[in-house]
Amino acid sequence: MSTAQPPTHNTTPAPAPTPAPAAACPEHPLDLAGIGIGPFNLSLAALAHGVPSLRTAFYEQRPAFQWHSGLLVDGARVQVPFLGDLVTLADPASPWTFLNYLKAHERLFPFYLSERFHIERAEYEDYCRWVSHHLPSLHFGHQIDAVRWNHDHLLFEIDFTELDARGQALHMGRSYTRSLALGVGTEPHVPAPLCPLVDAPGVPVIHSADYLQHREQLLATGHVTVVGSGQSGAEVFLDLLRNRPPGAEGLHWLTRTPAFAPMEYSKLGLEHFTPDYTRYFHALPECVRDQLLRRQWQLYKGIAHDTMTEIHDELYRRARQGGWPDTVLTPDVTVRTAGRIADARLELHLEHRQQGTRSRHTTEAVVLATGYRERRIETLIAALDPYIRRDSRERPRIDEHHRIVLDPIVKGSIYVQNAERHSHGVGAPDLGLAAWRSAVILNSLTTEPVYALPRRTAFTTFGLPPTGPGAPVIGGHLPEQRDRLAHTST
Repeated sequence: MSTAQPPTHNTTPAPAPTPAPAAACPEHPLDLAGIGIGPFNLSLAALAHGVPSLRTAFYEQRPAFQWHSGLLVDGARVQVPFLGDLVTLADPASPWTFLNYLKAHERLFPFYLSERFHIERAEYEDYCRWVSHHLPSLHFGHQIDAVRWNHDHLLFEIDFTELDARGQALHMGRSYTRSLALGVGTEPHVPAPLCPLVDAPGVPVIHSADYLQHREQLLATGHVTVVGSGQSGAEVFLDLLRNRPPGAEGLHWLTRTPAFAPMEYSKLGLEHFTPDYTRYFHALPECVRDQLLRRQWQLYKGIAHDTMTEIHDELYRRARQGGWPDTVLTPDVTVRTAGRIADARLELHLEHRQQGTRSRHTTEAVVLATGYRERRIETLIAALDPYIRRDSRERPRIDEHHRIVLDPIVKGSIYVQNAERHSHGVGAPDLGLAAWRSAVILNSLTTEPVYALPRRTAFTTFGLPPTGPGAPVIGGHLPEQRDRLAHTST
């Protein structure tokens, strides 16, 4: 719990006043400036609000909070429990918990009776919007133009442009800060063989990130192909399946994975998303970390068990009522090349990796559920590039406090959120670790820790302790130790 006194949470927090353009002068700089306001920097802002000694400001180019709006499909759920909200796992007494959001909207008892542990994505986004409406440190409609290190003032300079509701420039400003938190998020990824489809004008090819904006068009299209086997691909396929005519579904689902694989969701498996594992992973050699990430895809790229069940149930219901549905689900397939063959048709050249066979697939629309990639933070902070220390693959080195390792000449700190999977493991993009990471960042900014964090978070012991005299024994006593203990007891 925070040692600072937060606003009372027995009543709904008062709406934040409309902020003036965020600015700070060198004589009175910010302690922390956040760039980007997604869930992770929103978490940081919410927990920082409980630390009155910190002066913070968070900037976002968009006019309001928005989170994966193209994938807020009816019934789609967040894949972490509601306790993994913006603040609870660091400060359950915060006024910005999901439970307090429910209380403010008079839905606490209905939620209690619903016995839900995983909430719908649309409700999670609404919760985040509610928090964003009440935090005075958030400045939407602010486009970041440049970030520099000022050697004279020993501060970061941030040039920004304030935008109106239409995205037009109103005026320019500058802020000074001791530390930065980059929360610029991810961006849709399109594999190279599929880029010609996206670039072709008039061809109905979209990324799943924009699915809802094109949903009606896709439902009216004769044949649709979904490419990608993760949760997004499964949710898009299920939504199309449920809303197309029985017997005329016209759906293909193609994936590179050897199977439509479930996400690892065993209790001990989930301990890979704990601070214990994050610390263990960060301490491993770089080459070992890279090998591990390639093998751990099913921890975060698989499909939720419930979603797979719903897909099979819907297919079985249609098969029982009117014969086998007009659907094809094929794993272990890669798209070699793709292109347009007519005004309303697309052709994918496929290869089945196990069989070693190739074929051509014709369709009228493609939904690319091909995932996301971390945005390159170097683009945003290009002027700071000479000061960034890098690993053998030219990625920024990130320390245990989620700070970019910089040349000692730069006295400030740059924290990253969801840009450190290479250094902190599969938990970096996980919403359930947001509050813990935010607390780690805030604790590193203050003289004394403001959030008490647990020493241990997993039953699994990742790795072995050092050997030598006095080293702890794992797994109980060895046989000779048990014999000695038995002899002593008699």
